[in-house]
Amino acid sequence: ETTLCTFCNLIFINGNMMAARLARSFRQVTRGLSTSVAARSELQTLTMIPGDGIGPEISSAVKEIFTAAKVPVQWEDVDVMPVFDELGRSTIPQEAKDSINKNKLALKGPLGTPIGKGHPSMNLTLRKTFNLFANVRPCRSIQGYKTPYDDVNTVIIRENTEGEYCGVEHEVVPGVVQSIKLITREASMRVANFAFEYAKNNKRSKVTSVHKANIMKMTDGLFEECTREVAKRYPDIEFEEVLLDKACLMITEDPHQFDVLVMPNLYGDILSDLSAGLIGGLGLTPSGNIGADGIAIFESVHGTAPDIAGQDKANPTALALSSVMLLRHMHLHDYADRIEQALFDTIAAGPETRTGDLGGTATCSGFTQAVCARL
Repeated sequence: ETTLCTFCNLIFINGNMMAARLARSFRQVTRGLSTSVAARSELQTLTMIPGDGIGPEISSAVKEIFTAAKVPVQWEDVDVMPVFDELGRSTIPQEAKDSINKNKLALKGPLGTPIGKGHPSMNLTLRKTFNLFANVRPCRSIQGYKTPYDDVNTVIIRENTEGEYCGVEHEVVPGVVQSIKLITREASMRVANFAFEYAKNNKRSKVTSVHKANIMKMTDGLFEECTREVAKRYPDIEFEEVLLDKACLMITEDPHQFDVLVMPNLYGDILSDLSAGLIGGLGLTPSGNIGADGIAIFESVHGTAPDIAGQDKANPTALALSSVMLLRHMHLHDYADRIEQALFDTIAAGPETRTGDLGGTATCSGFTQAVCARL
């Protein structure tokens, strides 16, 4: 506990010194996620993590779509099945680390995580290994696929490295376990800066900070202190604070009340999945994890669906839309726009070109072929 407190104090002291440098790096990163820079045409190697369950099928579908669109990239497939170091700790295979460190950009299918036992989540391990501090989850209504909510267009930005997910838990005495929620000034300032830069570069008008500082006064209180501090530097962007439970109520009553939302790790995990339900589910929701060191991993956030794996029933839309985010991050906006429109047009065409989770009859390969035909 002493070591942990000392670590937090050092982070707090050094936080102000790092703010200016962090702000500069965030401007570069968030501009990459915007849609205002001319496309590049040079061939680039990207890392592909196919994942588990339906992962290989939907990863193959994205590759076919990229080929049809003649996107100037080539893929380097790696496996992130955990290996154990000399101390018995699970980690990512060295080959995968080398590929991601070299290529800087990756696309990842779903990874299975044991519940209550087994190795730690490889999703968390990837975020910690590559310092992927911000998870960006756009939630936008899909044209041609009707849900009870129209014209939803929010972006949830989730702090990705600490909070309840820092992985520090232990048994105090038999029958009593404790989990530590770690919030630092450095990480909070970093994600707050990112959120406001994202809003600025993508012409968004409001940032909402979601928290429970009324109950967790020190941890969430620190997070709120940081978002308020950053908000003062962006007078042209409206800023508001909303408690997590109230935010859940408000977003289901009327999602148009929100624009960009920023929050600690666990809250972002909950609210982003809730938001996905407003537009049709996780099968239509893209996601990107952005790091401070130039590395970014884009992913589908749905499960591995082992019950349909290998049966050509999977919906590749979420991973394909995540690849669209990846292309925009690379400034390949023309390719991104064409693929995105082909996906939307295929879904809008009717049940015969939609997969089963969207009430259609198409197979994964049939949906993919329909998208490719439109390219």
